Amino acid sequence: MEKELSQLTDQELLEKKKEAKSGNILNAVLLGVMVGISIYSTITDGFGFLTVLPLFFIGSIASRWNKNKKQLDEELNSRNLK
Repeated sequence: MEKELSQLTDQELLEKKKEAKSGNILNAVLLGVMVGISIYSTITDGFGFLTVLPLFFIGSIASRWNKNKKQLDEELNSRNLK
């Protein structure tokens, strides 16, 4: 099980920050694909299930992404790490 951010050492926290950068790229790609699916679905079939489903996932991924990023930034700032 993963440790809480407050229990990580400074070095582990900096490594977590590096991992988050690659995670940001993956999340951006996933969000882009889902937006593309929604737009394509809307253009070809109008507003329907394939339009709403990716939009739901976009919201949940973006929310989780923001929450994790905010927690990591707060912990880095509290320890005066960059």
